[in-house]
Amino acid sequence: MATVLSARIATAVSPSPSPSGPPDVLVTPGPWGFIAIAGIALAAIVLIVDMVRRTRRLRYRSEIRERLEAEAAAAAGDASSTEAESTGAGPSHDEPETGSRA
Repeated sequence: MATVLSARIATAVSPSPSPSGPPDVLVTPGPWGFIAIAGIALAAIVLIVDMVRRTRRLRYRSEIRERLEAEAAAAAGDASSTEAESTGAGPSHDEPETGSRA
């Protein structure tokens, strides 16, 4: 019985149509595959550098816009305070104190 099982296993192990062609280990993409992957990598690097440059430019623009708005607000505040002082509506530091000092 053992010999019959071993005979069946031995015949079942070999594939029905024998594989033809080179083994999978020897198949490579070749120079065109290398060129394609190198092109994709180069395109990715260029896109990343461009994205970083655009992001930095946007950040600098927002910082400059904030500075200009702060300066404009400060200038508007200074203009309103000098206007209030000239009309007498604001506190004046030139007026003498009233009251007695003891």
